[in-house]
Amino acid sequence: MMALGNCRQVRGDFRRTAAPGGGAQQWVRGCAIPFLCLATVSMPTSLAAQTLPSGQGVELTEVLIDTVGDESWVRFRFLAPEIARDGGQIDYDAAAPDMDVLCNETALPYLSDFELEASRVAISLSDRPVPFGMADPEATQFIEVYRIDGDRCIWEEF
Repeated sequence: MMALGNCRQVRGDFRRTAAPGGGAQQWVRGCAIPFLCLATVSMPTSLAAQTLPSGQGVELTEVLIDTVGDESWVRFRFLAPEIARDGGQIDYDAAAPDMDVLCNETALPYLSDFELEASRVAISLSDRPVPFGMADPEATQFIEVYRIDGDRCIWEEF
């Protein structure tokens, strides 16, 4: 857990209950209590199909700040209907380069704009909304983790 005095401004309008087991939380400057929120960001949250190598369009739905061990993780969760098992056109091999672009071109500017420090960035794509920390056997989800190295994301194999 991060110390309460370590709060950072992250804009959000929608409140959600905390993730199970003390998972990801959003910290707000001057807060007494951490919140988990859907992020409303100052940059476009919908990315046009031509933005990503696969040609799919995605929507940023949530940005979560979490502590894993002694590292600060920021999780960017995107809705990506085209990865659906039934009717989707994008498989993991096509989506992997998209996640690289999302880390470098969406996550890094977001971290800079909101003055957030992160040891790792997680990019997740889901074909449908799934609450953080919950299982949905019908959902298709792809998740990749990156280390921040200056002004670029470095994929971390786990």
